[in-house]
Amino acid sequence: MNVKIIGVAFYIMLVYGASKHYPAMHGLFFPALGAFSFLFISRPFNAKAMSSISAGAVLATVVGTLIYYLVPGILALFVNTLIIIWLNKVKWNAPPILAVSLIPFFTETPRIWDVPLAVALSLAGLTVTLLAADFVHKLLMVTFRSGSKLAPGSEEAAG
Repeated sequence: MNVKIIGVAFYIMLVYGASKHYPAMHGLFFPALGAFSFLFISRPFNAKAMSSISAGAVLATVVGTLIYYLVPGILALFVNTLIIIWLNKVKWNAPPILAVSLIPFFTETPRIWDVPLAVALSLAGLTVTLLAADFVHKLLMVTFRSGSKLAPGSEEAAG
């Protein structure tokens, strides 16, 4: 079993549990978190690329939140979508970025910064989880590779 998959599944479970049991953490769990998780584990591990995509998601959430609070309604959704698709010229190649920019349009929050902060924290936690999974994976590879080889000169002792 892939360590990254187990780590991501565990992380999503923890975030969901925290969001259900602690009202202040409700915003940490959002459907696009699963999409970001799949995106991050389906590519070769690259912390720089994950950070760039996460920053794009937070920026998109800030844009969506500001547009929603300034001009709520259908036109705001249209403008938000155009802006976020235009911002994709940065080559994030991450469709969930548009999805998180839409969160303010269907989630009521008491403070304007709640959604961008929740997205930033969730994606930071996902990145840390994947860094830890990558470390564990490398540790397991080293452990099992070195454990499967016989020590030099051990063939004579065994024979």
